[in-house]
Amino acid sequence: MKYFKLILAIFMLSGLFTHVNAIESGKIVGGKVSELPDWFKDSFLDIAEDVEEAKDENKHLMLYMHLTGCPYCYKMVEEGFKNNTNTQIIKDNFDVVAINIRGNKEVALNEDLIMTEAEVRDHFKVNFTPTIVFLDQSNKLVYKVNGYRSVENFKHILNFVKNRAYQNTTLAEFIQQQKRAKHYQFKDHNSFQSITDLSVKRDKPLLVLFEDQYCVMCNRLHNGHLKNPEILKELDLFDVVRFDAESDQVIIDVDGNKTTPSQYVKKLGLDYRPGIVMFDHGVEVMRIDALLYTYHFAGHLRYIGERHYKQYPDSVFDYLRVYRQAILDAGQDIDLSK
Repeated sequence: MKYFKLILAIFMLSGLFTHVNAIESGKIVGGKVSELPDWFKDSFLDIAEDVEEAKDENKHLMLYMHLTGCPYCYKMVEEGFKNNTNTQIIKDNFDVVAINIRGNKEVALNEDLIMTEAEVRDHFKVNFTPTIVFLDQSNKLVYKVNGYRSVENFKHILNFVKNRAYQNTTLAEFIQQQKRAKHYQFKDHNSFQSITDLSVKRDKPLLVLFEDQYCVMCNRLHNGHLKNPEILKELDLFDVVRFDAESDQVIIDVDGNKTTPSQYVKKLGLDYRPGIVMFDHGVEVMRIDALLYTYHFAGHLRYIGERHYKQYPDSVFDYLRVYRQAILDAGQDIDLSK
């Protein structure tokens, strides 16, 4: 009995030391929750029926695909939907249905396609939140917005859809036709290289940044990410080139074709500025065409720069889940909002 008590005491003491020395897991912070506008449609998630009801009022249907606690969703709701000039455009021309991409409510896209909210995410290939899907009056997708958009950029998209300009032009061409304010004077950066032939074989992945003088978010990129040591470390993994998306400079694209930045950005179908396209071995692997805060921006760069896409080819978020868990297990917090 005496030995049993001694052994028990040793185990209890050992457990105490283990508890004291254990690393407390980190936390994910920075999530923000926004209350959706009360004028969003109270839908039974029968999308075909919602399309018909929108059609009766000569409107398009907008699917707002979001995630609870997503800081980008918060920013989109507060700036893109509430309290700005876009609000009345949306109310007059669109019915808006919210879909939680991790929800389990049943959604009927049509009589043949019935799935959960989470499965709708895969159906529309949602890689960013928020994602906004615009459906025409035949229940066909006419445009998809990946991630947050500034008030001005979102207004162009709303007008592009409501005017049915998608029937005969691209969003990029539509935006070029609009009267726009100049927001940006081009800034240099130490990471930018003088590259005109993108087809040259290289050891590093290639990152191509497209900017223009109308870019609302370019100053934010330069004053934020491009001054952040964490981001600069990831940029060292790439050969980086910056182009004026309106330039007629002669360049060679990754396929060896002679072109210009203005022609190439149209070929790529990239209508967001600053737009980033990342190539490896002459193939586009990923693009960043939405606002990303530091954690996600660095993670996307690392995914390509360290070639994690080869191990996690389906999605960057498969890689980020593994990376995130390692950070949390090491007792470090992750802030999604900076």
